Amino acid sequence: MSNKTPEYQINAVKKYLSKFKEVKLRLLPEEHEAIVSHAKAMGDKSTVAFISRAIHETMERDLNKNREEN
Repeated sequence: MSNKTPEYQINAVKKYLSKFKEVKLRLLPEEHEAIVSHAKAMGDKSTVAFISRAIHETMERDLNKNREEN
């Protein structure tokens, strides 16, 4: 029996992933460990979910700060 992934599944994954952009992030091992630990402590489902949340919260804070200054 072949364990090859069916073509329709490969195409479905490609279609799904085409909706996203990837951002590569380089971290020192100790930075990575700190982020992973913090994400777990905060109850985030994954490190990527935590990083995404942190980015969105920072952007919102920055926008609010800019509005207050104007």
